[in-house]
Amino acid sequence: MNNRIMSGMRPTGKLHIGHYLGVIDNWVKLQNKYESYFFVADWHALTTKYNKTENLRQDSIDVVTDWLACGLDPDKSTIYVQSLVPETAELHIYLSMITPQHWVEKDPTLKDIVKIIKSGDGGSEEITYGLLGYPVLMSADILLFNASFVPVGIDQVAHVEITRDIARRFNSIYGADVFNEPQPLLNECSYICGVDGNKMGKSYNNDIKISDTEESTAKRIMQAITDRSRIRRDDLGHPDQCEVAFKYWQIFGSADDIEKTKHACETGTIGCADCKRCLAAKVNERFKEIREKRKYYEEHPEIVRDIIYSGSEKARKTAQETLKEVRKAVQIY
Repeated sequence: MNNRIMSGMRPTGKLHIGHYLGVIDNWVKLQNKYESYFFVADWHALTTKYNKTENLRQDSIDVVTDWLACGLDPDKSTIYVQSLVPETAELHIYLSMITPQHWVEKDPTLKDIVKIIKSGDGGSEEITYGLLGYPVLMSADILLFNASFVPVGIDQVAHVEITRDIARRFNSIYGADVFNEPQPLLNECSYICGVDGNKMGKSYNNDIKISDTEESTAKRIMQAITDRSRIRRDDLGHPDQCEVAFKYWQIFGSADDIEKTKHACETGTIGCADCKRCLAAKVNERFKEIREKRKYYEEHPEIVRDIIYSGSEKARKTAQETLKEVRKAVQIY
């Protein structure tokens, strides 16, 4: 077992504060404890949006820009783009040869994606060979760097489990101790819903982007759902029934902020609109430095590109060492 972690994210364009709270903030902390590899999964994007690639390259750049602004440090972490490390594809071929069909078919996330595509909301028109093989590609991403730990949410543990199964099967078939069996490293994160109370996402038009201005953030927060039972400003409120705004206070406010807001709501001394104006100021304060950093990277895109290419080259060197062992075990040229 080594002290290495790896994780990735599809290039969906500019990220929202849910990505920051749920994933990136945790990565920033972990990079100080582990040898870290973080990648933009552009090949994975093709599994469902193979016919919508016009923004793929820019989306990848936007994702890395957000990562850097939030604190991922290329001197501490290897940041790369999946397609710039072709060794991933070679390992995927070897692993696909030994992975039983039923292992892939039982992957819960794959089942969910197939259901979405069949409903007509998946972005692509049909289920492709590449989509069916994506759990194996994900395993190749992890095993290529022989990571010991994979930071994931509880809903993604199944991805790590199939990777462990594939690693164990490869080692057994070829009588070699090539791969670690990676362990899930559960994210310590805050979940945040969109301003409408549903899951935050660009496709739902309910998100607040890391790159948003203070004005647009404030405008979006003013749309946040509150206590539906309050009709007039001085009605007594119920923070536990406030569907979005008070939940945001619990994430972005201090203990004192939360208590004061709760009391003011319950006694009717603050209206929902004023409450959300104060909340917007608190959210903007949290992201002020991040947004200033992001603006710098936006104005210097060559720095982001250099980080991507140098990180990808560094990743390739590690990947090539793994493939030497894989080829030796398989006894292939």
